[in-house]
Amino acid sequence: MRVRFFPLILSLAFMVCASLAVAHGDKKHVIGTVEKMGADSVTVKIADGSSVEVKLVAETVYVQRAGTVDKPAKLADLAVGDRVVIHATPKGETLEAAEVRFSVPGATAAPVSKPQS
Repeated sequence: MRVRFFPLILSLAFMVCASLAVAHGDKKHVIGTVEKMGADSVTVKIADGSSVEVKLVAETVYVQRAGTVDKPAKLADLAVGDRVVIHATPKGETLEAAEVRFSVPGATAAPVSKPQS
């Protein structure tokens, strides 16, 4: 009886993994530090040292990380130096931000205590 269910379980596991792989659809992730801000775009310095410009649109959602809690935010809360993860949709040669998640530098760092002498 167990042997008959193994192929079924294996195929279900494969389908779940495949659906997770395409969960983001055509979105691209831009992860880095805000280098420059404009009225309708943000430039992000990514890990390899290059910069990526992402267009901000009316539908862009902003989420700020405060400690361990995410809270709704607005463009005015975003600043140069903030760490960001942007979920963006490619539109030709440009990227349009669907969601901008960000945290202020040092906001997630744990306090450092000095050793007592």
